[in-house]
Amino acid sequence: MEHTDLERVRSVKYSDETFKLDRMAALLKGLGDPQDSVRVAHVAGTVGKGSMVAMVASILQNADFTVGTFTSPHLTDIRERITINGQMIDKSAFAALTAEVGKTAEKSAPDATYFELLTGMALAHFAEEAVDIAVVETGLGGRLDSTNLTKPSVTLITLIDYDHMHLLGNDLESIAREKAGIMKPDVPVISVPQEPEVEAVLREHAEKIGTTIRFIGKEIEFSSRFCVSDDLGPHTRICLITERTQYMHLPVPLPGAHQAINCALALAAIDTLSANEGSIDESIVYQGLAETTVPGRMERIWDKPTIIADGAHNPASLECLMRTVGAHIPNDSMICIFGCCQDKDIDGLLDKVALGGDKVIFTKASNQPRAVEPEELVRRFAERHNRVCQAEEKLADALEIAAQAASRDDLICITGSFYLVGEAKRYLGDLRAKREAEMATA
Repeated sequence: MEHTDLERVRSVKYSDETFKLDRMAALLKGLGDPQDSVRVAHVAGTVGKGSMVAMVASILQNADFTVGTFTSPHLTDIRERITINGQMIDKSAFAALTAEVGKTAEKSAPDATYFELLTGMALAHFAEEAVDIAVVETGLGGRLDSTNLTKPSVTLITLIDYDHMHLLGNDLESIAREKAGIMKPDVPVISVPQEPEVEAVLREHAEKIGTTIRFIGKEIEFSSRFCVSDDLGPHTRICLITERTQYMHLPVPLPGAHQAINCALALAAIDTLSANEGSIDESIVYQGLAETTVPGRMERIWDKPTIIADGAHNPASLECLMRTVGAHIPNDSMICIFGCCQDKDIDGLLDKVALGGDKVIFTKASNQPRAVEPEELVRRFAERHNRVCQAEEKLADALEIAAQAASRDDLICITGSFYLVGEAKRYLGDLRAKREAEMATA
């Protein structure tokens, strides 16, 4: 925690000087280059990384692979970032790794950042535990990200959209070039459908470095359909056909039409990763999908009133959330508790909040220096939309007001930031524990 945490810095210059891969290389060398012995599926993109990683990991685990995941940010516990077979690294192992990596950094990379240290810890842990595959998510961009020193078996690119524009560029082509930086020669690349200008950048970069890229819906045949069944309710089913396998009418485990393409990318990844072991039986894939969970995504964290939390933090993901809520969660009206960070497309986010929020309460995560002040959000929202809104400095107060305003069939949705979602989960978890303790002693 003494090291620079770029997730919490208000302003940072994105350059080869700030994001030094040679610093990360020195740290990994001091650790014995664990990345050389870890088979990796490397993931970049703007929207859908977490959901896609969760689906890939769950399927592979059900196929008896030992699967590590490295993701960010965390919601309530830093150990969420480093898991094996869905289990967080235990506290003693985390403490030991912290000491080991910290000691190594003092000698080889004293100015390593918070995220670089965590990357080193994750790769060292996966190497020590000899995982069969690690699904590794980039932290920011791709080209200069500390995870980009891994040696992947496959590169996966989710939807590229506007995010971190002050760092990655103000147009999709610039953002795409940074994401494309994770491509490696002769390492196959699979992407979801992209905007034409993004696709052009990705294809050009793949050709330039000497690798192949396939797009879902083009080189990989894909279709989806919405349906309703007694056992699953409203959901989407997809078909995906590659040169090796055919996945037919598999139900997407996560709600929302946008998850169909994330699921398709996960299946294409499975097809590529299992090429040497043979096709994974469709029943195993089906079960793996069914067991997929993604904390902080459409997560129900309280009953009576119903409260869901979703870390949507860019306009594309927030629009998907609003549409998914409308399609999958019956409600009379929705109260949105919203907070976001300064480096986001704030006006774009506010426009998406207006799609579903009948009443909006703006607040902020208490432990995030980059959080936008609630009064500023109220001012900007009022300039754009004629909708009831108010500001509350503390999330706890926002939750109390929302709960008082909500009727039995209303929904409360907390969104805009994973930091806000994490704080909400901690607060409500403590409140639930307090009430249970009071009932036990009553």
